[in-house]
Amino acid sequence: MDIYVGNLSPDVGKNDLIEIFDKFGEVTEVRVIKDKFRGKFKGFAFIQMPSEEQAKKAIEEINGQELNERALTVSEAKPKAQRRRKSRKKARKRKKPGIYGGENRDNFGIRRRGKTGKRY
Repeated sequence: MDIYVGNLSPDVGKNDLIEIFDKFGEVTEVRVIKDKFRGKFKGFAFIQMPSEEQAKKAIEEINGQELNERALTVSEAKPKAQRRRKSRKKARKRKKPGIYGGENRDNFGIRRRGKTGKRY
């Protein structure tokens, strides 16, 4: 079961979270979330515990506790929402330019006058 832990101070590390949650059962994974461009800590993390009973007990006990002068927000993690990726460039249908502004290759070299269609 995945657990969301929010309102963390920037100096909290993986080992601190493992130490807190290990009291309630086995911790299989800890993911501390960082900004992908700047690498700064975003203030929340995800903990994974194999036993659902132990995870629910940990949520009840740890939610509201203080860690480094901040009250922790602990809850069951919601599944990540599926988002459609938008392409940066819109696909456009391009007309192939004619040789002389719309002429076919069959009529190459033949110029015609306006609506009459006479050659000149």
